[in-house]
Amino acid sequence: MSLNPLEIIAVVLAIAYLLLATREHIACWYCAFVSSAIFSVIFWDVSLLMESVLNVFYVVMAVGGWDTWRYGGDKKTGIPIRTLQGWQHGVIIAVLIFAAFVNGYLLQIFTGAVWPYLDSFTTWASVLTTFMIVWKVLENWLYWFVIDGISIYLYIDRGLTLTAFLFAVYLVIVIFGYLQWRQHYILQKH
Repeated sequence: MSLNPLEIIAVVLAIAYLLLATREHIACWYCAFVSSAIFSVIFWDVSLLMESVLNVFYVVMAVGGWDTWRYGGDKKTGIPIRTLQGWQHGVIIAVLIFAAFVNGYLLQIFTGAVWPYLDSFTTWASVLTTFMIVWKVLENWLYWFVIDGISIYLYIDRGLTLTAFLFAVYLVIVIFGYLQWRQHYILQKH
């Protein structure tokens, strides 16, 4: 097994992104921008088309996330961490399942995409959850746990061992991210 140097760079920057995001550090968005640009090419090359498109979206969201964290919210404290109500999560999950089914069906019929339904699910879930992280919704970390777990299977299947390892590391980091953001959320309320 030979490692792709671009994949190594993308993985290192992706880990840096997530570690910085757990600390609510704005530099996370620079790492996200570069790693996502690299991953968009890598995923296209292994026929994970939706994952490739998702990473183009991440490039755009890195710019938007940086802008929101830099200029949004209170000038001293920035954007506060918030939570969603149960019914809001229900709507998000229903929209996600519908989008993944329709998109997966279209990919199955019109493209040579592998794992069209799983690829669509992880993509649409990631889109919705990226908005949650930009707006500092606490539960984003719980959604990422599920997305990352499913993504590991996709990447192993496509021979992206290092990327699968990255997502296994993500599973650990998202737990710490959730705990850290939860602590900040509780402190903000006092």
